[in-house]
Amino acid sequence: MKEKQAAKEHTIDAKGKRLGRLASEIAIILQGKKSPHYERRLAGSDKVIVKNIEKIEITGKKFEDKLYYKHTGPLGHLKEKTYKQKFEKKPAWVLEHAVRLMLPKNRLQKPRMKRLIIEQN
Repeated sequence: MKEKQAAKEHTIDAKGKRLGRLASEIAIILQGKKSPHYERRLAGSDKVIVKNIEKIEITGKKFEDKLYYKHTGPLGHLKEKTYKQKFEKKPAWVLEHAVRLMLPKNRLQKPRMKRLIIEQN
């Protein structure tokens, strides 16, 4: 019978890190791939705490040009916002969105995302 492994807490300082590289690093930890007890059918147990999200970096012209889309339902109601607008309002959402897209799309996605903690000042 398997013993229950202890959950590790990984603290990551986002200051000066690129958005995509940070998101992929977090996704790997949330999947449990850095743990010796990794099984892909299990959600894993490691938590990730991200600090200084306001100081995350993005390359090129993405600050003005990168778009996020949202559809309200009726035809013609496609809304779009730039990275700058989203980041000013909710900087944590930008990182959560990037990590969510890098995780596998299955029943384990929600429990894995719950173990992502973003601390804001």
